[in-house]
Amino acid sequence: MNEALSFEEFAEARADALMRYAYVLTGDPHDAADLLQESLLRVRAAWPGIVNKREPEGYVRTTMSRLHISVWRGRRRERLMPEPPEQGYDDAALTRAEGDDGLWHALGGLPRKQRAVLVLRYYESLSDAEIADVLGISRGTVRSQASRALDKLRAAWRPSVTNGSVR
Repeated sequence: MNEALSFEEFAEARADALMRYAYVLTGDPHDAADLLQESLLRVRAAWPGIVNKREPEGYVRTTMSRLHISVWRGRRRERLMPEPPEQGYDDAALTRAEGDDGLWHALGGLPRKQRAVLVLRYYESLSDAEIADVLGISRGTVRSQASRALDKLRAAWRPSVTNGSVR
């Protein structure tokens, strides 16, 4: 099988899932598309070295997480928006995950590193050790960032109530 063809097949097969992951990391559809594109460019260049590994998708997700954090480190501040943009990435799985606008607004108010830790822990179901490896930080930092992020979410967000049930 041709190397370029196998990368193209991988990228085509996993593009939607990777775009969802990028959107959850960035909170913005345009930044998510840029993050995914840059990550796939880097992985394509390294493809001969990772083709025999068991999970090339893990390599892409690690690349995406590290790129996202490096942007945060470079700017040292976040571009804040009063409300999410009206147009966004339309995906059925993402629509199901959105649920409550208040939660997304509260997540958008978190610092990038804290948001990345929560996304990796609760959206990707990674362990503290895996998160530490992906982000290049210690397990203690993962736990402290998660704790701080959850404290901020608890203070900023309450689940909406619909017909007597919490949504």
